[in-house]
Amino acid sequence: MTALNAPANFNWPLAYEAEALLSQHINAFLARNSTAARLAQRMHDETGTEFFEWTDHFVVSADHEPAFRAAGFLPEASDAPVHHTVLAHPHAMLPRVIVSLKAEPSAAPVALAVRPEYLADFMARHGLTGEPLGRPGARYRIITVSEENGALFQAVERLGYRGFIVNEPRAGFAEAVWKVRELWRTRKRDFAHDDDGARHAFEVLQQCLDLVGTDVACELFFAEERYFWELLNRAGRVQKRRQDLLGLGWANHDHHTFRCSRRYFPDLVKFMEKLGLAKRERFYAGAEAGWGAQVMETSTVGIVVFADVDLLPEEMNEDYAAKKLPEVPFVRTVGLWCGLHGDSFLQSGMHHLEARFNHLLLKEQLAAEGVATMKPFSDFPFLKQAFTEGERWKVNPARVERLRAKGLITNAQAEGFVRDGAIGSHLENLERKGGFKGFNQKAVSAIIAATDPRKVQEAAHAGAH
Repeated sequence: MTALNAPANFNWPLAYEAEALLSQHINAFLARNSTAARLAQRMHDETGTEFFEWTDHFVVSADHEPAFRAAGFLPEASDAPVHHTVLAHPHAMLPRVIVSLKAEPSAAPVALAVRPEYLADFMARHGLTGEPLGRPGARYRIITVSEENGALFQAVERLGYRGFIVNEPRAGFAEAVWKVRELWRTRKRDFAHDDDGARHAFEVLQQCLDLVGTDVACELFFAEERYFWELLNRAGRVQKRRQDLLGLGWANHDHHTFRCSRRYFPDLVKFMEKLGLAKRERFYAGAEAGWGAQVMETSTVGIVVFADVDLLPEEMNEDYAAKKLPEVPFVRTVGLWCGLHGDSFLQSGMHHLEARFNHLLLKEQLAAEGVATMKPFSDFPFLKQAFTEGERWKVNPARVERLRAKGLITNAQAEGFVRDGAIGSHLENLERKGGFKGFNQKAVSAIIAATDPRKVQEAAHAGAH
């Protein structure tokens, strides 16, 4: 077992029984609390998401504990109030359950909490005027939304914290949090030489770690990466606005995809490790596809990263994330994207953000907003994935010339990229069932090949004629 408590060979199971049990309890709660039920309907109708994906946890009486244990839930060593036991499924992406020894037997959860990204936004959108438990800067904050028929509906905000205890922030901590937000947002990304950019990124990282520690620095880093990506992706802006109208933010994020050049891939992995992410499974899609990926995760903060890089066949059995990769006389999809736009953790930001939705519903809703969706590259009962149509970015001619001068692209391709730009980013519409945490290597390989800037350029040229 790894530090992430993953199954052998990262063979993530399908926890349909656990998911069904959770859904049964959530539906029972919604039947008792009309405020929560109305929000669930609005989430579905207005954002293409489901209440299940926003559920942080719920609280049940002790008589339900055997059923959850039988469905695969185990005690988790998270901070919790006295007389409460936290249960989590160790191998599935599912809400957690708190067993209360003090609660009277009840067929439905006695309390349920959803997690928006920022509590203030959620309160503003829903007219909540109460004072949250936990001052701004607290790692865990909670507010009551409504209480009906013995069903307490709450909303929580987390700041790099997985537990359930409200502790007021130490003196000066809230100011440190705001300082770290500013450091990440104002981080200079574009230098004359990328070595200087990478060095600066690590300098800012160390400042942030010194101010707030690993988990909070991690939470704030990815919030700013989503913000930067959103500025460059219309589909992201459209969907974020829809979710913001309910005060939800991006708390339904699934994973963050960073594309990296071979030169800086080990730096990216080291950067993520300093933010508390541990290595999970690695992928290699074969010599023809020419790419590899390292999945990384921090369960404490709830962040998953999918880091892509061009890869050689002989490197597939190595820990290619732990060594400097030599320069090669070609670029595949990932290397070309980085050559045109810059590495994800430097100039370009993320290639795409994946969030959890009702897959078909979101596709229909985004189409009504003028956002088209590409053909799904995963279409299984437990995993559905599709990109929105790519956002085309202008390309710096100097970058194009460097690629052309090295013989990595043709003269015609260079002219096309300067004239028309190249696909930069996407929003990924993802739906998981059975708590499935994994990825489909064959499907991911297909979409990476389909989004190669050269193929997109060729298809556009053919369509024009």
